[in-house]
Amino acid sequence: MTSEHPGVDAAEQAAAMLTTAGMARMPARVMMALVGSPDEGYTAAELADRLGVSAAAVSGAVRYLVSVRLIQRLSRAGDRRDRYDLTDDAWSGMITANAPLYSALASHIDRIADDNDEAPISVVRAREVADFLRYLAERLPHLAEEWRAERSSAAR
Repeated sequence: MTSEHPGVDAAEQAAAMLTTAGMARMPARVMMALVGSPDEGYTAAELADRLGVSAAAVSGAVRYLVSVRLIQRLSRAGDRRDRYDLTDDAWSGMITANAPLYSALASHIDRIADDNDEAPISVVRAREVADFLRYLAERLPHLAEEWRAERSSAAR
């Protein structure tokens, strides 16, 4: 890793946190590197240089992050190399995209509780988790909308 890039140490620490939370390591590192990218983004070669990894490692991570719409491919007239940067609203999109997952998970947890009628304490605990997940599924999109509205009014 070269020190000419902004926020290298903090980016690596944030990537480690995302990895701990379940994101694959290389996509997490690429995403955090893009948080500190120049305004025109990075090419895959520049990302590889910044991260001290091969172009192949970056290629797989970029492909994944583009597919889940966390980063975008930027094309510039006259430049044959694609550049990459975070999508607008990547973070709130990433978080709110999990809302349907939370609802589905709550339903499965309820079904587990339905089958566990001989363990009332476990059933109560499972129902509480399911209720919390349903709450998250309902509130996360609203929180993102409220945040956007607040940002919009602050910009005026």
